Amino acid sequence: MRVIYGFSSIIKNSTGFPRRNFPAVTKTSLSVAIITLDAATQIGACLASVAFADDIVIVDSGSRDDTVAIAESCGARVVHAPWRGFGPQKQLAVQNAKYDWVLCVDADERVTPELAMSIIGAIDAQAATGAPLCPAFRMARCNRFLGRWLRYGEGYPDWSVRLFDRRVARWSDDAVHERVIHGGAAAPLSGDLMHESAESLEQYLDKQNTYTTLQAQRLHAEGCSAALSRLVASPLLRFFKFYFLRLGFLDGWPGLVHISIGCMNSFMKYAKVLELRFAAGARK
Repeated sequence: MRVIYGFSSIIKNSTGFPRRNFPAVTKTSLSVAIITLDAATQIGACLASVAFADDIVIVDSGSRDDTVAIAESCGARVVHAPWRGFGPQKQLAVQNAKYDWVLCVDADERVTPELAMSIIGAIDAQAATGAPLCPAFRMARCNRFLGRWLRYGEGYPDWSVRLFDRRVARWSDDAVHERVIHGGAAAPLSGDLMHESAESLEQYLDKQNTYTTLQAQRLHAEGCSAALSRLVASPLLRFFKFYFLRLGFLDGWPGLVHISIGCMNSFMKYAKVLELRFAAGARK
């Protein structure tokens, strides 16, 4: 059993979240798993926000800055491993965790105090029954984009499964857009996971270009034909859904840019599938 006091003051000092006084008693041990690469400017605040965990393991893929030194100074265990894609890399971190209940966060994410208490309550409820009630839990992720916390469209709530029992759940093998594979439905948690990326728009676009290439390669390998109708309809339907139905227009011009890039990604993904299909046909 572990007793946690003063967690809220750690959060405020490191991330600026509101101070709250809530002593908590946990019955179930929890590991936090993080993958990193050159995250020295972000990892400290991330680790402060998960200070309630019993174990923190980081899989680093060759950082050239102070990421490893900062992580170790905060008490995290660091495992060094070459990059193998998002899904496999995150699964490696899960495998190196000490405990079966694992919370997976990225270096540029922060667990709010409300979410921390919800996580503690969720895993303690599992222990109280003697058998897992739910194999996985999902949390709302709030994304910061072009200086604004998005609250609509694709930016929020952006539900993500991040807390799970590794005995019955695992990360997929996808190189990008990885997901947690689990049986049954993932229960929602209260509180937000704050995603505060420090990327410039140029860096963000470069990353999206890489992601759409990897997605296209996977779809092509699975036999996706990417019809021209899909190439045109997919981005248009996506824009209508997130900008109008999901009220993305309320996020101002950052919301418009964020959703437009998502639509462009949808178009480019299928365009690259078509390119791969025609290239394969030309080689025959």
